Amino acid sequence: MHVRPLVANQGGAFFPIARLQHSWKPSRLVLVSIWFWIAFHLGVLIALAVDLFSDRGHHRISLSSAIRRSLLWVALSLGFNVFVWWWQGPDQAVDFFTGYLIEYSLSVDNIFVFGLIFAYFRVPPRYEHRVLIWGILGALAMRAIIIGLGFALVSRFHFILYIFGAFLVITGLRMLLGKTQPINLEHNFILRSVRRMVPVTNDYHGPKFIALVAGRRMLTPLALVLIVIELMDLVFAVDSIPAVLAITRDTFIVYTSNICAILGLRSLYFLLANLVTRFVFLRIGLAIILCFVGLKMLVEWWVRIPSWLSLLVIIVVLAITTAASFFATKKTPASTAG
Repeated sequence: MHVRPLVANQGGAFFPIARLQHSWKPSRLVLVSIWFWIAFHLGVLIALAVDLFSDRGHHRISLSSAIRRSLLWVALSLGFNVFVWWWQGPDQAVDFFTGYLIEYSLSVDNIFVFGLIFAYFRVPPRYEHRVLIWGILGALAMRAIIIGLGFALVSRFHFILYIFGAFLVITGLRMLLGKTQPINLEHNFILRSVRRMVPVTNDYHGPKFIALVAGRRMLTPLALVLIVIELMDLVFAVDSIPAVLAITRDTFIVYTSNICAILGLRSLYFLLANLVTRFVFLRIGLAIILCFVGLKMLVEWWVRIPSWLSLLVIIVVLAITTAASFFATKKTPASTAG
């Protein structure tokens, strides 16, 4: 495999995407204008700002509102997918949708963890959306850094791909065997370190992350919740980004599919928070997907699995495990989130 180096055109306005290719597959250089990147991130920030300021009343997002917002985020992502099809072609569009689907499905597992965190800190439901929106902003920055580091490592050390593949297979097998470690917030090292180094109030001070108490600026419990949410997203990124790298080495596709999936995470939480306990077989499906993409990464030098087949496998696995989950729990009442 080789990397097509990054160069600029004469005007300095375009930058090709670094793309790792098999030696038998002709390389293809895609020029992306720096103005496109500016427009993409500006659109992301505007969408998040509208989402944030639409909830200034600090009320819990209703189910009907969560449905509308989730559908809107999905529609925007699919619209961007159509744009990718028109601009880069069907292969890249399939890669984008596959990466988006992997990240979005893994987000359902994240939602269960977010619910545990909110329950542990006894977060008032009306403040959950504020934590999630700022958590998403932090997640966007972290994903950009992690994706950049990942591509830098892969471009210099090709064997990193096989380490990623083995890691995904092991993670999937651990999920299948139920050997994932439960979250222990009581003894979390970072949480305990923050409490030792920074004064923290005992009570919530509305939606504030920092409060002025007796002339001292102190973190509130809501700030601790945000720190834990960001920490968990960092852990989730370790799974999801290598999984998307198994589908494509196109930095543009990996990054944008991740960002589009993350943008809908907050609405997805309020949509599925009360239903997450019904996805009893989803972790099995996610485990199978992680094992599949990990094996795909491990054998790609000898066997090239086409993107459309990867997409088909992921859709079938998610459809079967989701349908089986709802069938098995059709008489189970929804849990109460928050």
